[in-house]
Amino acid sequence: MRNSIFQKRALIALGLVIVLGVAWVGCSSTVKERRGDASAGDDTGVGKYYFFDDILVPKELSYKASKSFVYETPQFKTGSMVFSKFWLDAGSVADFFVYHMEKDNWKLVNSFRGSESIVNFSKPEKTCTIKIVEKWYGSVEVEIRVGPLGLKRM
Repeated sequence: MRNSIFQKRALIALGLVIVLGVAWVGCSSTVKERRGDASAGDDTGVGKYYFFDDILVPKELSYKASKSFVYETPQFKTGSMVFSKFWLDAGSVADFFVYHMEKDNWKLVNSFRGSESIVNFSKPEKTCTIKIVEKWYGSVEVEIRVGPLGLKRM
C-alpha cells in the first residue's frame, strides 16, 4: 500500500514537470525578452541607438545590462534601459534628449527638471519616459522606458 501511494505521487510529480516544461517551451517561442549585449547598436558619433532605432543615447553613457530589459512581441516592443556615468551634467543630458528625440519624430509632452529630471515623449503608437537622476556620489543614472500607447483590447 505504501509503495502504491509513493508511485502515484511520483507519477503526478513527473506529469506536472512535463506539463510545466512544455508550457515553458511554448511561451518562449512566441515572446522575446532581451537583456543581452547592446554593443551591436548603431553608433552615430554623438550617440548610439541601442534596442530602439528611434532613441539616441549620448555616447558618454554606459549601458547597464543587469538593470535593463527589452520585451518584444510581433505587435510591439517595450523595455527599460539603464545607463550611467560619473561626473556628467544632468541638465546637459536632458537637453540632449529633448533635441535628439524631436529629430527622431518624438513629441515632447512635458519635462520636470531638478536633481531628478523626468522628460516624457510620445509618438502616435508609443510613449517614452526618460528619468535622469544625479546621485549623491557624483554619478548620473539615466533610465529610458518605452512602451506602447493605446493598444486595442481583444
